[in-house]
Amino acid sequence: MREPEDRELLAAIAAGDERAFRRLFRRYGGHANAVALRVARAPFLAEEAVQEAFVAVWEQAGTYDPSRGSVRAWLMGMVRNRAVDLVRREASQRRRADLVVVEGADDPADNVVADISAHGEGERLREALAGLPEEQRRVIELMYFGGLSQSKVADLLGLPLGTVKSRTLLGMRRLRDALAGMER
Repeated sequence: MREPEDRELLAAIAAGDERAFRRLFRRYGGHANAVALRVARAPFLAEEAVQEAFVAVWEQAGTYDPSRGSVRAWLMGMVRNRAVDLVRREASQRRRADLVVVEGADDPADNVVADISAHGEGERLREALAGLPEEQRRVIELMYFGGLSQSKVADLLGLPLGTVKSRTLLGMRRLRDALAGMER
């Protein structure tokens, strides 16, 4: 039994054939991931680029034009373009998050850590941490008690760096407010 040609698979995919889609993915998924990883340099971004490209194949298989190149070239071009878009989006989010942190007055983390150190109020801190939303508490614990940088936390949790920065800022502000409220 012969393997179907790439063009035959695309025609079947355009008709809604899931088996043809799986075959195309098995044929090119590994190479697509390698291309995306080479561009994105982050496994979670590479995986997202590959997923988006193959979703586009499923939705747009009928738009393939053989006069413009092979199915492989068409697919890898989609993977590369999506990886570039994701890297740009990530960099844009990082710049926006940096602006938010830079524009903010004082870093609330400095005040909270100084207050705790000066007064040795570990119990108050534990109560204040317990009052934070889980996603903010997790980020703060990993950074301040686990000694990880925001970049390492982002990698560990599979989150964009901007999200980690935002959660840190919001969580530290809430901690500062909670600790100030406990003094009264």
